Amino acid sequence: MICRMDEIEKITQGPIQWFRDWPVGDVPRSGALVYTIWDLEGSFIYVGMSGRVMQKGHKPSRTVQGPWGRLNSHAGGRRSGDQFCVYVCDRLVLPRIHNHLQEIADGELSLDAVTKDFIRENLGFRWVEVEDGQAALDLERQIQRGDAPCGKPFLNGV
Repeated sequence: MICRMDEIEKITQGPIQWFRDWPVGDVPRSGALVYTIWDLEGSFIYVGMSGRVMQKGHKPSRTVQGPWGRLNSHAGGRRSGDQFCVYVCDRLVLPRIHNHLQEIADGELSLDAVTKDFIRENLGFRWVEVEDGQAALDLERQIQRGDAPCGKPFLNGV
């Protein structure tokens, strides 16, 4: 295992950018990166990566939205096709809205809208670019296992 302490420090202790301000920061639209997501109290919620197809010397297709697209999807709160939003809804949103199940069933309340509101009001992220998709995947897995000072992420630790 390669020690990536500089990257780990950036995504566990660096400046946080809040989803309420999205789009924010200079998140790249291509390349590979790893990001961590935190709540207002500083709890470590999630680790993710973007750029799985990015290898040294490989140009992404025009349809690939890259890291910016991944975080934009998270900020949008839509559960379809976004595992982070599914986790947030299941583990963080549903316990807070249990008394609104009939409104959800009747189509009067959208889980996607409530999930988006929760993400925008409560969560922020840190990110770091890495050299390629394999490096991003390796660092993400390392952090998921708890091999960082912040421990395992609440939603997707292994």
